[in-house]
Amino acid sequence: QVQLVESGGRSVQAGGSLRLSCEVSGSIISIDDMGWYRQDPGKQREPVANIKGTVIGGTATTNYADSVKGRFTISADIIKKTVYLQMDNLMPEDSAVYYCRSRYLGTDYWGQGTQVTVSS
Repeated sequence: QVQLVESGGRSVQAGGSLRLSCEVSGSIISIDDMGWYRQDPGKQREPVANIKGTVIGGTATTNYADSVKGRFTISADIIKKTVYLQMDNLMPEDSAVYYCRSRYLGTDYWGQGTQVTVSS
C-alpha cells in the first residue's frame, strides 16, 4: 500500500508564504521522481514543480511552471521521504488544491490534496 499525505495548506494573504509537505509511506522505496500539481474547480490539474534524482550521493534536478518561477522552491528529504514546496510571494491566482505526485516503477501515485487560499 502506498500513501502520500500532503499538509501545510491554509488561507494566507497575498505576499505571504506557505510551506507544503508531502510524506510518502508504504511500498515506495524511493522518492526520485516527485512533483507538485494544483487544481482549481472546473479546471485541469496543472504541474507546478517537480524534482528528480533525489538519491543519496546524487544531485536532484528541479523544474517549475513559468507562473511560479522565482517564487516557489521544491525540495526533498530522502531520509524522511518527504517532499516540500516552499511558496513565497503568494498571489490570489495561486489559490487551488495542491496535490503531490510520486512516480515509481512507471506508476503515478497521488495524495488527497491540500487547499491553499490566497486573499488579496
